[in-house]
Amino acid sequence: MAEAQSESGAVAASTRRFALLGNPNTGKTTLFNQLCGVRAKTGNYPGVTVGARHGRCRKSSVELEIYDLPGTYGLGLDLPEAKFCREFLDHTLPRSPELDGIVVVVDASNLARNLVLVGELTGCGRPVIVALTMNDVAERHGDTVDAKALEEHLGTPVVAINPLSGHGVDTLREALASVDTTAPFHPTTGPSTELSAREAWAHDVADRVTQHAENDRDSWTDRLDRWVTQPWSGIPIFLMIMTGLFLTIFWLAETPMEGIDWIFSEIGGWVEATLPEGLLRDLLVNGVIGGVAGTVVFLPQICLLFFLLSLLEDTGYLARAAFVTDRVMRRFGLSGHAFVPLLSSHACAIPGIMSCRLIPDRNDRLAAILVAPFMSCTARLPVYVLLIGLLFADRPLEAALAFTGCYLLGALVALLTALIARRTFLRGAPRPMILELPSYKRPSLKTAAITTWDRGTTFLRKAGTVILAICVIMWWLSEFPKSEPSPQVVQMRAAAEAAATPEEQETLVAEADTLAQKEQLAGSFAGQLG
Repeated sequence: MAEAQSESGAVAASTRRFALLGNPNTGKTTLFNQLCGVRAKTGNYPGVTVGARHGRCRKSSVELEIYDLPGTYGLGLDLPEAKFCREFLDHTLPRSPELDGIVVVVDASNLARNLVLVGELTGCGRPVIVALTMNDVAERHGDTVDAKALEEHLGTPVVAINPLSGHGVDTLREALASVDTTAPFHPTTGPSTELSAREAWAHDVADRVTQHAENDRDSWTDRLDRWVTQPWSGIPIFLMIMTGLFLTIFWLAETPMEGIDWIFSEIGGWVEATLPEGLLRDLLVNGVIGGVAGTVVFLPQICLLFFLLSLLEDTGYLARAAFVTDRVMRRFGLSGHAFVPLLSSHACAIPGIMSCRLIPDRNDRLAAILVAPFMSCTARLPVYVLLIGLLFADRPLEAALAFTGCYLLGALVALLTALIARRTFLRGAPRPMILELPSYKRPSLKTAAITTWDRGTTFLRKAGTVILAICVIMWWLSEFPKSEPSPQVVQMRAAAEAAATPEEQETLVAEADTLAQKEQLAGSFAGQLG
């Protein structure tokens, strides 16, 4: 058993490290959240763009470290996630740990396809534990997988799991804590290293351990897929769902955004009233507090978007939306893999760009990164509202059409830019999108909440610090060099002192201050650059 280092830095002999591996859409991340919960953290490894989530849990006296690797259909594929998993298991990545075993999450409703990855791990030289998920989905299809029979055929522990309810999670912890870490994985009837042999072996094992019932296999989902995956119906359905999603975001986020704006206004007012007039007060009020407020005020919309997208992804719909939009996006040189990153960019381009990292082809990835900032993010909404309010005052219908047009214009410019890029410096057709449509499932609120927490904290940590620094720089550029008040400002302030009434004096002072601020801004570095 390998030694591990605890959070405090002390070496603990009772610590075991396991990688969590599996095909996409098998419930792997939901299982990881059940095992480790909010104690999980995401980290990128040096030299790669794909990350692994790391969490801890405990069973009796054994502390378990779990590394949630990206979903992959095979370790030998020429894809970023496959390369990452391969190098992580080989312990060739910097800071990657020495593993004591591998947990493979296997979807019981698609058993043969998932067992191909299990067969690929025969030469890994480490113990393998199979977590069998989606048993309820398989039963709805009329299939029953015998976990004990599967365990006998594989020669490795098999634990039936329901990641949503948590059923079987403690049994899995017990299996991890008690597994013989010195015994490498060798199935009872091991497959060859050839892919075709592994596929034949996987189908043979699946047939032996699965009982098939004679019934209509999930006919309602087949009928639903005929609607949501066809261009003539899928595109309108997609537009309706996205319209409802954005309306929900704007409606629900309005109150917390107003609350955040009020809180920072109160903080700024308190600092302004407490500190004496000078550069320090201006820096804190207009630079630091204003910069933090400008970042945090959009956090409710960003978090709501990622929460709802996570729920949609859990249901299985997002994969179908990517499939149906792939036909449109390919005409402009974008792959359907860019669908979710561009959709995320409507909250903020930064997390949208970060989510481009799993687009397989380099040119496809660069094209998506290039056009993501054209999407209308939440920071542009105040500008849209201001301009549309001025141009279409008392004309609500025209204002609504103009607001929608702003979003459509951003998407259209993004598509045209991608088209130009793919025909010039990013030449080449987008890689064909091969996608396995996941089964429809009930979404996990816990998984959506943890995903939202991860994305929100990442935005604040990575984007917030940059925005704050830019706000401080812009404050300095607009404050210096200091300019003397013009004769007009001096005359207005003199007139204010000689005003007949307090109201008139207050009006003249306000006008003089406004004019002085305009003159200061015009003469500053920012004004000169502008």
